[in-house]
Amino acid sequence: MADTVADFFWKRLAEWGVKTIFGYPGDGINGLLGALQRNDLPFEFIQVRHEEMAAFMATAYAKFTGEVGVCLATSGPGATHLLTGMYDAYSDHVPLLAIAGQQARNVNGAHYQQELDLTSVYKDVAAYVQQAASPASVRHIVDRAMRIAKAERKVAAIILPNDLQDVPYEAPVRKHGNTFSGVGWTAPRVVPFEADLKRAADVLNAGEKVAILVGAGALHATDEVIAVANRLQAGVAKALLGKAALPDDLPFVTGTIGLLGSKPSSDMMAECDTLLMIGSGFPWAEFLPQEGQARGVQIDLAPEMLSLRYPMEVPLQGESAETLRALLPLLEQKKESGTWREGVEKGVASWWKEAEDRAMAKANPVNPQRVTWELSPRMPDRVIVTSDSGSCANWYARDLKMRRGQMCSLSGGLASMGAAVPYAIAAKVAHSDRPVIALVGDGAMQMNNMAELITVSKYMHRWSNKTWICCVFNNEDLNQVTWEQRVMEGNPKFEASQTIPNVPYHKFAELIGLRGIYVDDPARLGAAWDEALASPMPVVLEVKTDPEVPPLPPFFTFEQVKNYMSILGKGDPKERHLLVDTARQVLSSVLPGDKS
Repeated sequence: MADTVADFFWKRLAEWGVKTIFGYPGDGINGLLGALQRNDLPFEFIQVRHEEMAAFMATAYAKFTGEVGVCLATSGPGATHLLTGMYDAYSDHVPLLAIAGQQARNVNGAHYQQELDLTSVYKDVAAYVQQAASPASVRHIVDRAMRIAKAERKVAAIILPNDLQDVPYEAPVRKHGNTFSGVGWTAPRVVPFEADLKRAADVLNAGEKVAILVGAGALHATDEVIAVANRLQAGVAKALLGKAALPDDLPFVTGTIGLLGSKPSSDMMAECDTLLMIGSGFPWAEFLPQEGQARGVQIDLAPEMLSLRYPMEVPLQGESAETLRALLPLLEQKKESGTWREGVEKGVASWWKEAEDRAMAKANPVNPQRVTWELSPRMPDRVIVTSDSGSCANWYARDLKMRRGQMCSLSGGLASMGAAVPYAIAAKVAHSDRPVIALVGDGAMQMNNMAELITVSKYMHRWSNKTWICCVFNNEDLNQVTWEQRVMEGNPKFEASQTIPNVPYHKFAELIGLRGIYVDDPARLGAAWDEALASPMPVVLEVKTDPEVPPLPPFFTFEQVKNYMSILGKGDPKERHLLVDTARQVLSSVLPGDKS
């Protein structure tokens, strides 16, 4: 039997090194699924519960492997369901290939069932999007899509009409109007010119109070960042996607930055005279030095991200590790144990004590910060941690101390709810020998993550290491938005939009063959984590947390304080409770005996 277009398609992707496909079936891709079934190719197909989750998983797979993540969906609604996960990859500069079916070519443009103009649908999110029109075109479409995704770390999309999938494949012929593409791409060594490195070194050598900010682009430059930080006697803050770039046991690492960040990170940015940004597109410019306060050097592989958040004196396009290695010999060793580095380290030590005090403060019934604080020292050495968006991301950002060899991520630029569980599944698919922990709010669980627990049950037998934990913060509240309503808008909690049903997540886990653990007593948290980490099967750890523990920013603006105080007397249903919990958080380090 001659190869069909679908047969050729999968064989070509195999040549590109694709190993894993996350997807959901439909009649718009039956030809592709048939070819996937009959060909002996090194693919693992992961069947999800919803196409959006397939795109989230493909994004996370790319983050945790460095390879192109691949997702597959049928035409019409299946193809549009992919969009949120595709935008997640787009926002975090992650290589992703989306494959979508389409109705037959003869009815394109006929307002046919499940026929959409998918090229237009995908053109904003995808750097390359093409609908195949003939068998010979599939070759260069696949090659170009994969090369753009890999080389530019962007989203590519291929649309295959269902009738085209089953016709015999025909290679391009040697005549005008044909092209002959090939497989393969090798990453270049991207390092700035020596003169530009010298300009950057001059700025950094002149600085007396150097602050470094690292993001996801520095995840593979840990040793280089440490060497530069020690040479410059700098402190290092981490954007959320760069949380695993440096271990938190280094005394000069100030932790995360921004609304979800630490006080020493904010203090360092407010007091520095020189800023070095490495591989970060951190969005909240108000947490960076004031314009004109500091001289700036930035290193980023993507030129469009240079000098975007702060006006940099020396913007350098380059790969982080290579550029830092080239820069290091040009940097002068600053005096060790100087007042700047000492001040940063004192701030870090004080912050970790404050974080502990906040985590151990009383709450009703369980302080959500304590959930992550108790987890932190228990995290296995090679753990992969994922977090959802929402208030749980605050505790993930602030209370987990990452160590070398550990990985973590979340939906960063898009900050989408519903990513933690699909991210955690993809982490296991990519690294079945590593323990995985997902931190999820109850809102995201109800939105879509409960269904993906079924995917965990379906595939857990394939995992060599069975440690997979979904920790649910059950506070019956869409908590992050509730606090934003209070602090940013000066409005009391709107129960009609914010209060959500109380669902027994641990019991649902047991219904589908997973382990369920429930905690509503803070004294049992440590033992519950130990039990979950030792379990021979995946676990849903449900913790009944207090929604009135505020996710305090590292500093308050006058407007935030005014808005918060203005809700008093407006009928917030938890007014007395939230005032008590806020006072406990603000005063936790000076209120003796206020622990439980």
